[in-house]
Amino acid sequence: MSQGGPGVELDTSLGYMLKAAASALHSALEAVLRPLGMTITHYACLELLAQRPGLSNSELARGAFVTRQSMNVLLQALERQGLVVRPAQAPVGRALPTELTPRGCRQLTVASAAVRRVEQAMLAKLDASEQDQMRRLLTACIAALTQPPVPAT
Repeated sequence: MSQGGPGVELDTSLGYMLKAAASALHSALEAVLRPLGMTITHYACLELLAQRPGLSNSELARGAFVTRQSMNVLLQALERQGLVVRPAQAPVGRALPTELTPRGCRQLTVASAAVRRVEQAMLAKLDASEQDQMRRLLTACIAALTQPPVPAT
């Protein structure tokens, strides 16, 4: 016990439980992606590009929760593997829009199926209403920590 008063009760701490759930999800995703020669960030990058072709390095980094430098290294590797393409020069400004190649699309299709199986297993004991409620609650938690507070009137 800390000297400043009672500590956090880990069995009931929502923050601790969220971290434990995220860690379990991370491990399960790594286990299904590793045999495909992919990391979670690799998968996230391809998924982001499938849903929003033309994203820049910075946009991909934000979406995959990594630094711009890490994303740039990954994009260079994905280009060498023939999974993404970027123009040699930026069409406007400095950002190089990135797009999936047909090979990248094929790899993503296999990976997405594996990721969906992990998510289905994670949610198997929740009915559709509970899954919707979990999405709403997590969205509210994220907003509470990332959006500026509304000023009191």
